[in-house]
Amino acid sequence: MSIIVKEVTTNKELKAFINLPYRLYKDHPYYVPPLSFDEMGTLRKDKNPAFDYCEAKYFLAYKEGRVVGRIAAILNHAFIEKWKNKYMRFGWIDFEEDIEIPKALLGEVEKWAKEKQMDAIHGPMGFTDLDHEGMLVQGFDQLGTLAAIYNYAYYPKFMEELGFTKDADWVEYKIRIPKTIPPDFEKMASIVKRRLKLTVVQAKKPKEILPYTKELFELINSCYSHLYGVVPLTDKQIDYYTKQYFSFIKTEFVPLIIDENGKLIAFGVTMPSLSKALQKAKGSLLPFGLFHLLGALKKGKNNLADLYLVAVDKAYQGKGVNALIMYECNKAFIDYGMDYAESNPELEVNEKVQAFWDRFDAVQHKRRRAFIKRLDS
Repeated sequence: MSIIVKEVTTNKELKAFINLPYRLYKDHPYYVPPLSFDEMGTLRKDKNPAFDYCEAKYFLAYKEGRVVGRIAAILNHAFIEKWKNKYMRFGWIDFEEDIEIPKALLGEVEKWAKEKQMDAIHGPMGFTDLDHEGMLVQGFDQLGTLAAIYNYAYYPKFMEELGFTKDADWVEYKIRIPKTIPPDFEKMASIVKRRLKLTVVQAKKPKEILPYTKELFELINSCYSHLYGVVPLTDKQIDYYTKQYFSFIKTEFVPLIIDENGKLIAFGVTMPSLSKALQKAKGSLLPFGLFHLLGALKKGKNNLADLYLVAVDKAYQGKGVNALIMYECNKAFIDYGMDYAESNPELEVNEKVQAFWDRFDAVQHKRRRAFIKRLDS
């Protein structure tokens, strides 16, 4: 039976697009399902401010009348303007184990890319660097995270068979958290604070962090500007992400470092892992999903932490501020009784970050890839 691909044009079809992975990975021990309302907010053109500079089409693949695959095609004009690469992105790619499915789906992306006079398609990528990106190519036997894609091992195999090659890789580390902070690490943090005249913000409630969020995202724009595919976040996006993520953070897991004038010069965004709670929630906050998520945030209920974002002002890089951030994070991890932390994706060419993990008992346990395919003229 042949594969039929249709563009998503209705809310019902968009729900089918969002729901496919929940069926495809039902009860999978390592897949971490996203919350469906988050996915809806990201994919809807009237909700996501990235559509101020992006166009997108979504496609569903059918076989015998049943949804068997999906893909998003994204034309990010800000990326093209900044990087001078006429690439179309693809993301949200999922399919059953039949190479004809991704062949048909990617064919639709290629068709639209050629209509738009693009030179290549690459992905998986999202609208922004804060969306999921990179197909898993190593670590299929490891628990996924909220911040990253999980996929079956046949995905990258089919991509290669369809003519896609590596464009960039991200690696991830599993880091053992010490039971106590090593004295030399504590001493280093103290010296950095004193020498650079830095202060750690002692926030007790999420609302006390809100005054710093604009500076935080400005640091992201500055420090991440050179990374693969990154485009700066707009003010509308900063407001969007602030409302989306900063209402339920654990303040002790988000160290903010300010200079003697009160300016934010560095931060770390970490959290107790939500992976197992999201598996129990099965994509929904109701009826018990919220209960599972709140439970994962409680002290003594979670032995795993996630590291999401770290940024240090360029004027302070190479001066030990990263060690100060990790010292503050480790205090929270140890207080909560955590055993491990997940680094989440970092580009394999980011040798400075990887060298930092040499100070810890860490193992590189996952790898993910952005694939690219040049288009015939």
